[in-house]
Amino acid sequence: MLARALAITFLTALPAAAQPVTVAALGDSLTQGYGLPQRAGLVPQLQAWLRDRGADVTLVNAGVSGDTTAGGLGRAAWTLTPEVDGLIVALGGNDLLRGIDPAVTRANLSGILDAARDADVDAMLIGIEAPANYGGDYRRAFNAIYTDLAAAYDIPVIPSMLAGVMAAPQPRALMQPDGIHPNARGVKAVVEAIGPSVLAFVDSLGACDGGCIAAR
Repeated sequence: MLARALAITFLTALPAAAQPVTVAALGDSLTQGYGLPQRAGLVPQLQAWLRDRGADVTLVNAGVSGDTTAGGLGRAAWTLTPEVDGLIVALGGNDLLRGIDPAVTRANLSGILDAARDADVDAMLIGIEAPANYGGDYRRAFNAIYTDLAAAYDIPVIPSMLAGVMAAPQPRALMQPDGIHPNARGVKAVVEAIGPSVLAFVDSLGACDGGCIAAR
């Protein structure tokens, strides 16, 4: 009996083993990797960044070039397959480019988050910021969507996917000729900026359990 009790005590004192997790990245061309070789896109670079830091995670590229939040809502149900443990929602750029009413964008994103909640899948949001030339009212309404929804659903949020690019000394050098999509070096800057928040998210899903190293 004593030996059994000691064994139980020893086992319960051991740190929990990290669990392999699968996270789907539901997005548009920024997620899909438009204009880049496959390995240079956001999902492969981000997965490599996370794994380098000890996260046992597989990222599924659920990005569709040109997709709006309405398209993402239409794809949410079949993206949330049984093996998916977490969902990164990175949509809204094409809504912005088309000048879609921010209320419509908000409702679509809310529908996606509802679908994740109904499927018992944890989610996080990655937003995009409207530039100043969209006008003050539109810009304020659009930019508030992501932080408002994150607060309402109690989920993590990154307000702007491209913040890492915009913070660079020469942002234009990190973009493709269209001025919309990052080049491979730009994606690297994106990953370095969003990586710590995504790492914390996959850690919450059990991919680390203390085994992930701090972001460098």
